[in-house]
Amino acid sequence: MAWPDPRTTMSRAPVGTAPQSDVAYDAGLRSYMLKVYNYMASGVLLTGIVAMLFASSGMAAEIMFGGGPLKWVIMLSPLAIVFAMSFGQNKFSTFTLQAMFWGFATLMGLSMSTIFLVFTGASIAQTFFATAAAFLGLSLFGYTTKKDLSGWGSFLIMGVIGLIVAMVINIFLQSTMFHFVISAIGVLIFAGLTAYDTQRIKSMYAYVAGTDMVGKVVIMSALNLYLDFINMFQFLLSFMGSQE
Repeated sequence: MAWPDPRTTMSRAPVGTAPQSDVAYDAGLRSYMLKVYNYMASGVLLTGIVAMLFASSGMAAEIMFGGGPLKWVIMLSPLAIVFAMSFGQNKFSTFTLQAMFWGFATLMGLSMSTIFLVFTGASIAQTFFATAAAFLGLSLFGYTTKKDLSGWGSFLIMGVIGLIVAMVINIFLQSTMFHFVISAIGVLIFAGLTAYDTQRIKSMYAYVAGTDMVGKVVIMSALNLYLDFINMFQFLLSFMGSQE
């Protein structure tokens, strides 16, 4: 179901002039979306910096390939934070959600440090810029399209669940072909989620504008787009990445 647009009920100004309410709404929407993208981009940047520093320090190879308990703490902590933020967003303050977001981005950097030990720096950079270009295009589509993408939601979430199940199965199968198929489907699913989430985030502004929920919604929206970007990057790296 499409989100209703409150601007349709606002009074209109005389022909030839812009309604002040529309101007204020559009300015607020642009500011809101800019904050979402700034948080998301800053989180990705923090993750990348932490990953590079951790890998270059030599600690990543020792911990992440060592098989000790610290490896599992680093790998599972980001997931725990995502669940905590998702289920506790109404209870946590905006400041607490901000701290959790930055902590999540940092832990993701520690977890993703292994890509710098497996893939060449050139292929990682190439994949990153390809992902960034795709993300910008898909997010712009989601922001500007008049087509209602809400029907994609259930289908894409089911796809994510199926993807997780397939990845668990392949841990035991260790099939290269199955891994290739999973990566291809993963890229498509998170490409779709990028457009879907962007439209949903844009639509949510109509409900939180002028309330104290805006700060929380900005952070949670940034988290959703961050996850779309990172997952698309990781699956795409399976195709474009050249191993050391």
